[in-house]
Amino acid sequence: MKMAETTIVTAGIDTSKDKLDIAIHGQAGGLTVENNAAGWKRLAVWLKQAGVGRAGIEATGGYKRGALRHLQKTGFTVVLLQPLQIKAFARVMLRRAKSDRLDAALIATCTHQIDACNKMTPDPRFDALGDHLTYIEQIEEDIARFKTRLEHIGEARLRKNVDADIKRLEIRRLREMSRLRDALWQHDDLATRYTLVLSIPSIGERTALSLIVRMPGLGQVSREEAASLAGLAPFVHESGKFKGKTHIGGGRARLRRSLYIAALPGAFFWNPQLQALYQRLISRGKSPKSALVACARKLLIFANAIVARGTPWEKNRTAFAA
Repeated sequence: MKMAETTIVTAGIDTSKDKLDIAIHGQAGGLTVENNAAGWKRLAVWLKQAGVGRAGIEATGGYKRGALRHLQKTGFTVVLLQPLQIKAFARVMLRRAKSDRLDAALIATCTHQIDACNKMTPDPRFDALGDHLTYIEQIEEDIARFKTRLEHIGEARLRKNVDADIKRLEIRRLREMSRLRDALWQHDDLATRYTLVLSIPSIGERTALSLIVRMPGLGQVSREEAASLAGLAPFVHESGKFKGKTHIGGGRARLRRSLYIAALPGAFFWNPQLQALYQRLISRGKSPKSALVACARKLLIFANAIVARGTPWEKNRTAFAA
């Protein structure tokens, strides 16, 4: 976490379903407003009167979206902070007490200290696209549940009912996938990214959509940042003589799942570079699951590099060597 002292007046916003708690760094008191259009308007006026130039908000769920977009429209710089950053900052500050107002004050202090120069402004186009993709993912989860239920049903009439539900959901999934793809094609830059990502062997339409929608910064971040955002970056667990297992964690779980599913056939059938990577890791004694996680991370690195360069996959390009 890079720290930087600043003279800009900063505020922190703690969000919940019904209300927003706001604090200004270095100032007593605060404000609580309802989390609706009237509350956002009142918040913007209050921040402007206080001379606030930058506001920090924690990236948790969808409750922040309305306030964030309203503040951006009214000219405020909004820093979207990851929950891990806030949690780590609380530990640095030795904060153990917790309430909505205290959280707002902590976010304000963190926003004041952290260097926000390199943070990308959230793109509002991905709000609707993300909601649509989440709906598709929920349909897929429903299909999986019905298929599991089918394994434990022997009566013919009930099996017929569950089969009908599965077919109905699969048709809906295909229809919504087509609609999401059409929505994405309305934006030339996103359509270009989508086409580039699809050129990678073993990445299909479903994974490509997940990459474009779940990682708006694809092609604009480093390979390390991309892996961290997807929760595919390996974390070493060592201290003194203790040598723990390297593991992954955090990040965007739905994106990580999509990449892992794509890496599975890619490592065995479709992508020669993933096949080589998988076999090399297995020969070194890595478990099949660890090797597949590495293949999923490599797929993400391929996608990030291809979008950054603006050129499609080339089979023999040495820069993409595993």
